[in-house]
Order: sequence, then C-alpha cells, then structure tokens
Amino acid sequence: MLKVKQCTPRISNRKKYFSASISFINVAAMRSNSRSSWLGIHTVLYLSLWLTVGAYDVRNRAEPFPLQNVRLLDGPFKRAMERDAEYLLELEPDRLLSGYRKEAGLEPKAPAYGGWEKQTIAGHSLGHYLSACSLMYASTGDERFSGRVRYIVEELKECQRAHGDGYVGAMPGGKAALERMAAGEIEAKPFDLNGIWVPFYTLHKVLAGLLDAHRYCTNQTALEVASALADWIDKKTASLTDEQMQKVLSCEHGGMVEVMAELYARTGKQHYLKVAERFYHRAVMDPLLAGRDILPGLHGNTQIPKVIGMGRLYELTGDWRYRIIAEFFWDRAVGHHSYAVGGITEGEYFGDPDHLSNRLGQHTCETCKTYNLLKLTHKLFGWNVDARKADYYERALYNHILSSQHPDTGMMIYYLPLAAGAKRVYSTRDDSFWCCVGTGMENHARYGEFIYWRIDDGVLVNLFIPSQLKWTERGIKITQNTLFPAEDKSAFKIDTEKPQEFALAIRVPHWVLASPEIRVNGKVSEVSCLAGGYLSVKRRWQKGDVLTVHFPLGLWVEPMRDNTNRVALMYGPVVLAADLGPDNRPVTNVMLGRFPVLVRTGRPVNQWIQPIPGRPLEFRTIGVGRPTDWTLKPLWLLHDRRYSVYFDVLTEKDWDSFAQEWESQQTKLSEIEKRTIDIVVAGDDASEEVHDLQSSESGTGEYGWRTWRQAVRGGWFQYKLKSDPNQPVEIAVTYIGR
Repeated sequence: MLKVKQCTPRISNRKKYFSASISFINVAAMRSNSRSSWLGIHTVLYLSLWLTVGAYDVRNRAEPFPLQNVRLLDGPFKRAMERDAEYLLELEPDRLLSGYRKEAGLEPKAPAYGGWEKQTIAGHSLGHYLSACSLMYASTGDERFSGRVRYIVEELKECQRAHGDGYVGAMPGGKAALERMAAGEIEAKPFDLNGIWVPFYTLHKVLAGLLDAHRYCTNQTALEVASALADWIDKKTASLTDEQMQKVLSCEHGGMVEVMAELYARTGKQHYLKVAERFYHRAVMDPLLAGRDILPGLHGNTQIPKVIGMGRLYELTGDWRYRIIAEFFWDRAVGHHSYAVGGITEGEYFGDPDHLSNRLGQHTCETCKTYNLLKLTHKLFGWNVDARKADYYERALYNHILSSQHPDTGMMIYYLPLAAGAKRVYSTRDDSFWCCVGTGMENHARYGEFIYWRIDDGVLVNLFIPSQLKWTERGIKITQNTLFPAEDKSAFKIDTEKPQEFALAIRVPHWVLASPEIRVNGKVSEVSCLAGGYLSVKRRWQKGDVLTVHFPLGLWVEPMRDNTNRVALMYGPVVLAADLGPDNRPVTNVMLGRFPVLVRTGRPVNQWIQPIPGRPLEFRTIGVGRPTDWTLKPLWLLHDRRYSVYFDVLTEKDWDSFAQEWESQQTKLSEIEKRTIDIVVAGDDASEEVHDLQSSESGTGEYGWRTWRQAVRGGWFQYKLKSDPNQPVEIAVTYIGR
C-alpha cells in the first residue's frame, strides 16, 4: 500500500508500451509532393516548434553519476564485468598496436591478431580496447587498466610522430586512400571508400578510444593525439565540395559527428564543430528531420552512430533540429523495429516497421546495434526523464547485452539469433575481432553508467542491480542490495556523514502487476510521483536508514505487432526462452522449421506456466506446450543450448493438423534411423572430425536448425563413413538449393 500525494501510478498497457512520441512532425511530410510546397510547410513547422515547444532546452534535466562513483556488487552483471576484465588483461596491447607501427614505418613489437585485424578495417579493435580499458578502470579502480591505457596512448603518439602530419592508423593503405579522397578521387560504396573497408568508421573508433582515455583516465596526451588526428581529418575533408562530401558519407563512417563535436566540447576549438557539421549525412538525416521513417532497407548500425552525433550537436548548439532527429529515430527504431529482446534488424538491415514476425532468423539483433541504441537512449534520457527510456534500457541490457557474453569463456556473439531452435556463435580469443567483439569489450565494462542519475536535489534509480553509489559532493553512500529478478524487491541502505534531506526516486517499471510498495525502515512511506514514471521519497535521511521497494513481478505475454499469434513469454523485464537441448546436436522435440507451439487456453498466463521449485527463474509450461511442454529459462542463461524466444499460439484444432505432419516426420526419421550405419553432420566440428574431413575451398554455415558445408571456386570436401560390405548401401544427402 502506498501513501501517495500528487501521483497516478504508472501501470502500462504493455501492448501499447512503445507509443509514438513526435507524431506531430508527420503532418508536414504528407501535405504535398511539391518540393517548394514541402519547404514552405516545414518553414512554418520549424518556426512553430521554436516558439511553442518549451521542452527543447539545451540543459539536461538529469545527469548520470560518474561511472567511477558506482561499484557493482555480486550478481550477474558484476560477474560478466569480471569475465570481461580477464579477457582484456589476456589481450596483448602490442599485437593490437602492430598495424599502427607498421603503417607508421616502425617495426612491430608483436604480430597482429587475426580475423578483421588482418583486413583493411585493421585498427578498429584497438580503439574499442582503449575505450574498454578506460571504462574498466572507472568501474573498478584497477590500476592495471590505466597502465595499459597509458602505454597504448604513448605508442600511438610515437606512431603519430613517425607519420609527421597528425595521422595515425593501422589500415593497410588507408592513409593513401584518404589522400586520394582529398584530391577529389572518390569511389564510395556503402562499406568501401577508395578500396578501404570503412576508413572513417575505423578512425572514429580510435578517436573515441582516445577521448575515453582522456575522460576516464585523465590522460592529457590522449586528447593531444586525438586533436592532431582530428586536425588531419579536417585538412583532408575541408577542400571537398558539399557534393563530394556527401558522396564520401555514403560509405559507413561511424560516429565521426559525435567525436568531432566532443573534441569541440573538450577544447573549445570552433573548427571541430565545423568538421562535425561537415559529416552531417543529408540523405538520411533530412528525412528523419521531416518525420519520415526511411529506415526500411538501410543498414542499421551505419545509422545509429550518426544519430548519436545529432544528439551531441543538440547539446552543444541548442539547435532543436538535431534533437528532433534523435528522438524521432529512437521512437521508430525502438518502437517499431525492435524485438522482445531489445535488439533490432534481421541480416543487419531494417525491414518494414511493425513487421517482424517473418524476420526471425539466424542473423537477428547484431550486438553493435544494441550497444549504440543504449548509448542513444542514455543521451535522450538526460534531456527528459522518462521511464519508458529506462524500460527499454533494462530490457535490452538483460536480454541482449548480458546474453552476448559466454559465461565461461567471456567470448562474445555477433548476432543474437531469434530463429526457432537458434544457437549462439561465439568469437574466438585471437582470430575474430568483429565489430561486436569491439563493442562487446566495452559493454560489460559500463554496466554502472545508467543505474543512478542526479536530478535537482535527489537521486533517480533506474535499474535494480546490486551496486553502491558514492555521492561524493554530499558525503552520501547508497548501497542497493537485491537478487532481482530472482526476487521482487530491492533495498537501499543510506550511509551519510550527517542527516541530510534529499529525494530518492525509484522507477516504476512498465511490467509491474500492481503499484509498488515502498517502505522506509519497515514502515509504509509517503511518496510523490515525479513526471516520467518515478515514485519519490523526500525526507531527512540518517545513517542506517533503509528504503525497500517491492514491485509485484509476474509472467506476461508480449505478442508480435504484426502477428498476435506469435508471442514472447516474459517474467518482469526478462525474456523466457524454451530450452531445446544442447547446441551440438539437432533438435528432436520440435517440428523442423517451426516455432514451439502453445495451445490457446483463455486462462491467465500464471495458470499455464509455473515456477520450478528450487530453481530460481526457471519455469515450465503446464499442459499447453506442443508437441511437449517446455522448460523456460532467462535467455541470458541459455548458452551452449538451442532455444526459442518466440512461440506460435494455436487452437487445439489447428494443432491437430500440424500434429499429423509432426507424426509423419517422426515416422520417416525413425525408419531412416533404423537403417542408418553411420551419419556425418556437415558443418558440425565434432562430427566432421570423427569422420576425417578433408577439404579445399570449403566453408560452413547454418540454415534453419541445420549446419551445412559447401565448396566454392572448384573446391571439394570428403568424409570417411562406415560401411557394410555384406549388403548394398545407399548414401542419403540433404542439400539446400537447386
């Protein structure tokens, strides 16, 4: 029970959880196809917004507490951070620096890593690594990370000095390619500029890493190296015409706007702001400003860093057009293109808005996109405190980011597959270095940055993660103890040097089943409701005071927007996936190519899904699963397993039709199994090793639930299988294609 003043509890209709927030912009985009008419309407629209929308204030309403003021306590997030720290310390800085020294004409101190670091995107991993070590130092205070940061920055300074003009990079031939660009020789494709794989994307990673080293490790040399590289980029792009620059920007260029704007903020040098504005990509940003969702068909992660840059420009210039772009993009991407796990896109590209039920494959939810969407969400939240933003952040953090790291090896995934019977594919320690390995290094080092925010004279609590906040200026320490989501409460213990008055505001999540209960020192407390979805307790706090919040946590169903008979099962913010068995063997209890089935009952979800006693966060369907009931677990716990996030809901009659197909399939498989002497699973490492695989120009992959192997460019592959010399033997082959 709450003692409430000035408050309407925030209990959302989950089907309408993501609602359009800036639909007024769309009006202008529908008036006329005439360019002159369109421009005229927008002139009126812009002027009207400038005069009437008071929310567009360059001052942030809330500020996050510095990352170094937050320490994680024992729980899944701290354990993920510790695994990441181990991996960061295993990596050798000299191997990440190898290409930088080579391109500067210096002798490398160690060989380069493999994977993407052997291609023309070489060097991107060092930028991410520099950011990750800086973040890890802020999150832990471990001097080993600040030491690595110092070493890398000094090495980059030496490489820069060897170039003699401010450039520093590891891309083979990258400097020459950008010199040709500066001379007007521009061959641009979406992922290629003058024969180099996304050179500005890679330079952005280096600049971002240097800026993080400056921010979190107070490394002044890092700012100097970043400034010199930015000056070089300025010189190489300053002479380009607007048309030429827009052609350059048709190639993915990462967050160049953001880092250039940030350099302006750090140094006060106006020319960096001009460079940031020079990287404004009109073909994408202008339609977003006009309120047009032009995302279908676009590469997802190419766009998000551009939009983050728009947000930084808004903060530095007060130009509300940049804010409109950022907020409209967030609304479309999160509200109309995201899956239950918080990730977006299939095959890295946006599809039609609100049409996701047929875009559930092996290549959904690239981790880099969620990394960047969380950065954008973080920025937008500061402008306008809104629990809807925090709800999304929580959803994506638990279900995608926490799911993206292997709990034993610490390795990362590129995609989070949402196909029926999906399994994760992880990076290797030395030979992957995909983009999602780079952002993965950072992801698990920054868990503390969204938990606590400062607003007016109080503290906002966004996430229920075991942690401790030090409010240094006030001499206050707040310790959050919780087992959430394994329990439905969180306790905040106050430690203050002297009694002090301040507000402690707790987010009311959209998934709560009823109004939260808040107690202070065991007694029901009077609360106020803050705009944006928070319950606030303002009082004179003393050392040892404890605020406990209980938020009714339960099961609920989230249907897909374009197919309400395809659903995800949720427990609070957590996606519950069906455990379909080990990932090293085919699924046997589900019809191939189909999602697990739930038979419609009309009963509340807590009557047909029950918790498994003694196994926290594990559940079992009761009598509604077909062809069997399912064990359900949080997606982040299902590693080295096949799983399904989505389920098809059918009537019993519809299932009977499908069951005939299922039985026929099982009969056929059983007959084949009885006759089988030996079997090799193409594309499965263990099976192929046992059968003495030999090959040339051959590779593997997955289609549906099956692994495959193919030969290309005249290649071949062979296996050795058992045989029976006493009777005729047939070979049965499953193939894909024509």
